Amino acid sequence: MIDVILEDDRWDGLEALARPAAAAVLARMATTGEIVIMGCDDARIAALNADFRGKPQPTNVLSWPSEERAAEKDGDWPLKAQGELGDIAIAYETCQREADAQGKAFEAHVTHLIVHGILHLLGFDHETDADAALMEGLEVEILGNLGVANPYSDH
Repeated sequence: MIDVILEDDRWDGLEALARPAAAAVLARMATTGEIVIMGCDDARIAALNADFRGKPQPTNVLSWPSEERAAEKDGDWPLKAQGELGDIAIAYETCQREADAQGKAFEAHVTHLIVHGILHLLGFDHETDADAALMEGLEVEILGNLGVANPYSDH
């Protein structure tokens, strides 16, 4: 189901966060699939961000779906996905910086970003208000099932 690759030793606990997060997303979406998650540093994700998005700076998480699954209409559910879902890269320093700035536990923030990244693999996005509402609602629900507080709440 999930293969975790560590390019940065600081990601020692990534697999322990990634497996339950992936299982929760796939269970909620009633599907199965194969996902690769790479734990890297800011330099590596900045290079990937430059190569794939033309943005030569670090970001928290990047997703590469194995195929296009986006919904045809804003706010609709994407096409059902299974099999090879795609790849995710997540950057340690950016995640740590964001968690510190938001006063959140690092593990909770990383779990949120993994859920977020997997939803992207499944065809969800946040380009329009309707799509963002659907995706964020699923994130909050899935994270709640994992015991992680609503990441969009100020509490």
